[in-house]
Amino acid sequence: MIQQLRIYEIFEQNKAAFHVRFRDHAARIMRSKYDFKIVAMWETKFNDRTEFAYLLEWPDEAARTAGWAAFMADAEWTEIKRVTHAEHGLMVGQIEDRLLMPVDYSPSKGRSMMPAAI
Repeated sequence: MIQQLRIYEIFEQNKAAFHVRFRDHAARIMRSKYDFKIVAMWETKFNDRTEFAYLLEWPDEAARTAGWAAFMADAEWTEIKRVTHAEHGLMVGQIEDRLLMPVDYSPSKGRSMMPAAI
């Protein structure tokens, strides 16, 4: 199992439109057509940037690669991006993409970080 952290720079002037597009379209297409497992989503501030971050879980690297390739080629998603860009302008700036590989002492691997009771 691998996890993927995606961080998008989003813009205050069309932030609401971005969230509608992601919630109603991107997440729906990702889940229903391409088996994306979205674990969590956040909005955050970093310095003067507003960011949208979300965590995905994949069984392996091959599934991640295939899922993203299919989603990025999806005709419905391409049209939604075209329409929303025309209506609201650029909705996403810089994108950061990180694969998260658990270390052997990670609680996600079933090991507690709490000291043992004496």
